Amino acid sequence: MADSTDNQSSRIPDPKDNPTDHHSHLRHALALAQLSPPKPTNYRVGALLLNPSTSTILSTGYTLELPGNTHAEQCCLQKYAALHNLPEERVSEALPPDTVLYTTMEPCNLRLSGNLPCVERIVRAGRIRRVYFGVGEPEEFVGVNEGRKRLRECGVECVKVEGLEEEILEVATAGHVKEEDGSTKQ
Repeated sequence: MADSTDNQSSRIPDPKDNPTDHHSHLRHALALAQLSPPKPTNYRVGALLLNPSTSTILSTGYTLELPGNTHAEQCCLQKYAALHNLPEERVSEALPPDTVLYTTMEPCNLRLSGNLPCVERIVRAGRIRRVYFGVGEPEEFVGVNEGRKRLRECGVECVKVEGLEEEILEVATAGHVKEEDGSTKQ
């Protein structure tokens, strides 16, 4: 089920038939990531917010979906807040308790652009209790990402879903300059 802020085509997988299938939710997020324009300076990431008690997708997002240097998780939260006529800073007023976030890549803990990191946005939202992600953030741009550690310190459970790493990284790094051996050029 797509959220009302989402005008995506039917090619995006719909996990409603098996709401506890984390791979299905991550595949949905991966399809969203593919909508992000390939650039050498960012990762193409997709994300979705889920109400676990109803298995309803509340909002979706992908890198650069909204104006500015926006990340997928940021877009999810901004779109959901806008749907409820709230600024993102007050999105907790509309989020259901125990909201779940699915994201293809571990949320960032540092932004070179100076924008608020996604980890801080998640913590500020206050009602996201669990984050499922497909890959850790590669060290290419900011070095070691301590997003998981920071989220756990703030009471947000982080769960790495195994099995889609290769697919996720292929999509995430599209547009990056590759070395002859296939690795991403730094």
